[in-house]
Amino acid sequence: MSPNKRISVFLISICVITSGCSSKNNLTTISPRPSATESSSPTQIPSSSPAPTASPTPTPDPIQEQIKLMTLDEKIGQMVIVGVEGTAVSEQTRDLIDHYHVGGIILYSNNIVNKTQTTDFLNELKQANTNLNKVPLWLGVDQEGGRVSRMPNEYTKLPTNRAIGKINKPEFSNKLGNILGKELQSVGFNMDYAPVMDINSNPNNPVIGDRSFGADANLVSKLGVQTMLGIQAQKIAAVVKHFPGHGDTSVDSHLDLPIVQTDLKRLRSFEWLPFEAAIDNNVDAVMVAHILLPKIDPDHPASFSKTVITDYLRNELKFNGVVMTDDMTMGGIVNHYELKDAAAQSINAGSDVIMVAHEYEKAKEVLSNLKSKVETGELPEERINQSVYRILKLKLKYAIQDQALENTDITPINDEIKRVLKQYMK
Repeated sequence: MSPNKRISVFLISICVITSGCSSKNNLTTISPRPSATESSSPTQIPSSSPAPTASPTPTPDPIQEQIKLMTLDEKIGQMVIVGVEGTAVSEQTRDLIDHYHVGGIILYSNNIVNKTQTTDFLNELKQANTNLNKVPLWLGVDQEGGRVSRMPNEYTKLPTNRAIGKINKPEFSNKLGNILGKELQSVGFNMDYAPVMDINSNPNNPVIGDRSFGADANLVSKLGVQTMLGIQAQKIAAVVKHFPGHGDTSVDSHLDLPIVQTDLKRLRSFEWLPFEAAIDNNVDAVMVAHILLPKIDPDHPASFSKTVITDYLRNELKFNGVVMTDDMTMGGIVNHYELKDAAAQSINAGSDVIMVAHEYEKAKEVLSNLKSKVETGELPEERINQSVYRILKLKLKYAIQDQALENTDITPINDEIKRVLKQYMK
C-alpha cells in the first residue's frame, strides 16, 4: 500500500471507529420480562450452572494503534515544527520532510510573495509529505491581525488587538476570528499561532504592546476566547500564546531572556485568567513563552520548566491539549542555553511540540538529539508516545489532509472584512 493510501485509510478508519465509540444517543431497547401469569409452561430448572458470559472485547484505541505502527523517527518528527527558507520547496525542506518526518512547517513573511505563490507553496509541501509520510503536516502561520500579519498583501488588513479591545464587542472579536480562519483556509494553512492572550500590563513592553487586547484580564479573556472560537469555527487549529504570560516583560524574548519577578499569587489572579478561559472553552493548543520566573522556577525558562508546564498548565489548569514552545531559535534561548539540550528538557518538562523556526542545521540538530535521548533512555519513549497521541488527536479533530487546494477568489473575504470593519469601527 502506498504512503498516500495509508494516510487516507488511517484517517478514515479512525473517524469510523471514533464515531462508533462516541455516540451518546444509541439506545438499546430491552424487552420487558414476562410476568408469572403470562407464562404458559412451567419454568425449566437447569441441571447445571449456566456458562459464564464472555466479557465484551474492548474496542482498540485507533490513535494508539497508529502509534504502534510508527517508527521512532516518525514519532519524533511529529513533535517538531520547523521553519524553512525560500518561497518554494527546497532540497533542505524536502530532507526535513522525507528523512526527519517533521510534523509541521511554519511560514513567515519571507516565504510569502502573493496569494497564488502561497497556495502553490503549501500544495507543494503537502505533495512532498505524501511521498513517504503517513500523517499530514501542520501548516501554520502567525496571523494575529495588526502588525503581526503574514498573509499576502491582497488581503485587506485587519486592526490590532488593542484597537479591537477599545471597541470591546465580543461579537466583533468572533467575526474577526472567523475571518482570520477563512484567510488561512483560503490558501491551505491549517494552524494559526493566535490569538495573543497576554495582558499588556507593562506599557513599556517591547514585544506585546498592541498585539494584546488590553491591560484588563477580563477584557483579554472575553475577546481572546471569542477570537479563538472564530478561528476554530473555520477548521483552523488555534494556538493561544504566550503562557504563562508575556505582558509584563521589559525585554523582547526574540533578542534575550526576559526575567519577570511575578509570584504565583499574581499569576493565578491575573496573568493566567485568559488562558484559563481559553482552556475552559476547549482551546486546541497553548504556546509557552521564553521567560524566566525566578519565584516560580529559578533554574528554567517557562518553555522548558516542568513546574510551569506540568505542575501548573497541565495539573492545576487541567489543560490536556497540545503544548508547544515558542521558536527555540530565539535569543531568549540560544543566547543562554544549548538549543538541542533545551529542546530535550522541554519535552521532559511536558511540551509536545518543539518549534525550530529558523535554520535547517538547527532543526536537524534538535531532531537528531531527541532521537539520541530516547535511544539512550534519557527521554522515555512512553513520554514521546504521550505527546504523539495528543498531536494525532488534534490532527484528527480537524481531519487535516495533504490534499492540494485550488486557487480561489478572495474577493468575498475582503468584502466581509470591509463590512465588519464598517459596522464596528465607525
